Amino acid sequence: MSSVLTLCLAGPLQSWGASARFARRTTESAPTKSGVLGLLAAAQGRDRAEDPADLAALRFGVRVDQPGTRIRDYQTAEHADTEKAMPVSERFYLADAVFVAAVEGDDALVNALYEAVRAPVYLPYLGRRSCPPDRPVDIRVHHGATLHAALAGEAWQASEWYRKRRRRALRTELTVITEADAGDDAGDTLRDQPLSFDPRHRRYALRTIRTMTVPVPGTRPEPQPSSADVTPADHDPTRGLKGA
Repeated sequence: MSSVLTLCLAGPLQSWGASARFARRTTESAPTKSGVLGLLAAAQGRDRAEDPADLAALRFGVRVDQPGTRIRDYQTAEHADTEKAMPVSERFYLADAVFVAAVEGDDALVNALYEAVRAPVYLPYLGRRSCPPDRPVDIRVHHGATLHAALAGEAWQASEWYRKRRRRALRTELTVITEADAGDDAGDTLRDQPLSFDPRHRRYALRTIRTMTVPVPGTRPEPQPSSADVTPADHDPTRGLKGA
């Protein structure tokens, strides 16, 4: 039986790089599969040289509960051996973002990951060591659920101030990014499928992703009148001009 583990990824700063190289370290607009699986592997205390194939086989998805704001920082460093100054690097982050990430797979593995994030060997961080979470990352295990159902039904994790803003704007949908079904190559691609976390030879493969929207949990769409409910007498295009 398959199950789904849902995680809350929230903090002052997050950074999820999929193609960051050299002096420019960018961030994706949502958590990457490699980043979240790295968090889970660290929670279990796995060695970086260990084969991550069992984790990579999990289906992954993320819901954007609060997109945050992209910010840029500059960092300087010295070479550990020569003590020479390294090139100034640009680092990009997401500030005040909140996501619900989910992994779907074998029930035993998902349960083991849930126990690990509740008592992690290594503390979790949100893409980089300088980005700690501001709340527990574990939410719960959905036994017998699908990835999409778990992401669509999990409680909205956004901050209260952001919820009020969204309600005032009458925006009642959240973005969900999931892996495409096997053989479906019509979506976008992202190089964040981990093949090796070994720091001497990190390797990642492309995977296909799908982007969709789901209603904000706990909200109901407003009923739309059908054509049968609207008669010609009900529609007066000059109504707003009358009495002016």
